Amino acid sequence: MSELMKYDEDDAIKFIRATLPKEVSDKYDDDEILYVIDIIWDWYERNGYLKIDAGVTEEEELDIEKLSAFVAKEIKKDGEIEMDPSDINLIVKGELQYEESIEDIF
Repeated sequence: MSELMKYDEDDAIKFIRATLPKEVSDKYDDDEILYVIDIIWDWYERNGYLKIDAGVTEEEELDIEKLSAFVAKEIKKDGEIEMDPSDINLIVKGELQYEESIEDIF
């Protein structure tokens, strides 16, 4: 089963919300969290992490600061929503934890 087949956006959003402090979770709706998830997957694609033979080391894949900075830059560039950079970092960490959790199951 491929990584994309077991990834569920609704489950990811629920999981991320569970990792966030209540005050951060309450600031954003599901679409805004999904927007962050989409940007994360754009980053994966741009950096070749979605290729089957990517040979990506765990350290490269989990560069949270670099990924969070990319997400913050894209959100600012798009101008669709406003998010606090520290909140973005928490959402990114939650999303990565979700990915790890589904890897453990399958």
